[in-house]
Amino acid sequence: MYKFDKNRQAELTDFNQPLGMKLNPDNRWVKKADMIPWDAIEEKYAELFPSKTGMPAKPLRVALGSLMIQKEYEYSDRELIEQIRENPYYQYFIGLPKYQDQAPFVPSLLVEFRKRISDDVLVEVNEMIVKHNIKNSKDDDHKDAGGNGDNSSDSGSGSSGNNGTLILDATCAPQNISYPQDVNLLNEARENLEAIIDKTCYEYHYEKPRLYRRNARKDYLNLAKCKKRTSKKIRKAIKKQLAYVYRDLLYVRWFVEEAKIPYSEKTLKRIKVIDELFDQQEYMYKNKVHSVKDRIVSISQPYIRPIVRGKAKAPVEFGAKLDMSIDENGIARLEKLSFDAYNEADVLITAIQRYRERTGHYPERVLVDQIYRNQKNRAFCKEHGIRISGPALGRPKEKTKEERKQEYADNTDRIEVERDFSLAKRSYGLGLIRTKLDDTTRSSIALSILVMNLNQMARILLRFFAKFIFLLFGSTLKGTSFMLKAGYVV
Repeated sequence: MYKFDKNRQAELTDFNQPLGMKLNPDNRWVKKADMIPWDAIEEKYAELFPSKTGMPAKPLRVALGSLMIQKEYEYSDRELIEQIRENPYYQYFIGLPKYQDQAPFVPSLLVEFRKRISDDVLVEVNEMIVKHNIKNSKDDDHKDAGGNGDNSSDSGSGSSGNNGTLILDATCAPQNISYPQDVNLLNEARENLEAIIDKTCYEYHYEKPRLYRRNARKDYLNLAKCKKRTSKKIRKAIKKQLAYVYRDLLYVRWFVEEAKIPYSEKTLKRIKVIDELFDQQEYMYKNKVHSVKDRIVSISQPYIRPIVRGKAKAPVEFGAKLDMSIDENGIARLEKLSFDAYNEADVLITAIQRYRERTGHYPERVLVDQIYRNQKNRAFCKEHGIRISGPALGRPKEKTKEERKQEYADNTDRIEVERDFSLAKRSYGLGLIRTKLDDTTRSSIALSILVMNLNQMARILLRFFAKFIFLLFGSTLKGTSFMLKAGYVV
């Protein structure tokens, strides 16, 4: 159930401040709050609550604003609540009617916020924020130009031609998990099964079976503490752990199938994951291979897959793979997000079509890596008059001075997407995802891009304001500079 808050604060003047406290209207969180169309987003958010009964949910501004603050500084859930309680600017940003010294909600509610505000919802929210700020900047630009409402120059060539730039590239958002070694995974699976067996025997008064857990632990430590691990030692340790896990699985299967123990959904899911993990590890051991389809690299997060990136620092990363596009205004958008490896070339046509839906025309040029430049994508770009970066197919030919200059400019401009990847990973939590669930992980990744865009648009508006001031007072400043040089002004 969701109810619109009719008494919410809409502006800084509506924020009830205690005696002696006065918020600065130039504070960055006050300005960021003005950049977000809260009312329009709230109407979309209310559609997630079709039921008219039950306890009303927290307002959209409280939920989304709290997640944006957390992503900005990478606070933990508990630390975020304390920061909001102590900072009046945070309280204004999340829409509280006045300053309060109590926590606005419990930390565990942030998990529900991340589940509710999914990656698909955040992609729509990101687009609404971008349109809202672009519209306001255009309206201000028209007012400064004398109120001329003709915006044909802003929209480029429109439907008659292509205009603008689309930059596209892929990366991986690594998950906060330990490196998935086969022996460690089997040892963790064995310990999980032993805990399930112990709890079942205690609750239903079964006699504990002999699990050889001390021997299993000793065999695991013999390899874990070994400084020089040979392939022979590793295979021997894996073989022993497979035997221990198989024995434990037999007992657990008997509890489920024969004894009909009513395990919880969480326990049954964990048993299923361990059963699949055992099959994969047994297959790799018998066939002497190190890869298998849909390989499980984490028991607690079985949706994570290894992503081969071919980088010198980390050839294989474990997390979600995503494609991100950058337009000519420097705005980032999430084009595709998946935990399974995919071919990035399949995303290019979809990204170009989305660009056309947003702007009404195709981009003039597309800056992409070599993997995107296959024959299908080249044919699509050629059909629609889009220039794709990179050399043409076939035997290399002598390039003119203009072509070399254009190639250099394309390579220089394409760095923008790499720069945004680096910024998102260093400053907005994309470099290490700490959420545990599938849907909350997707939400965290989309939120990183949204918060990065919000700060980017704030810088754009600041540059626009500085340019307006310069144009407004440029002639006066030039005259003053001339008089200073001539010695007329002391």
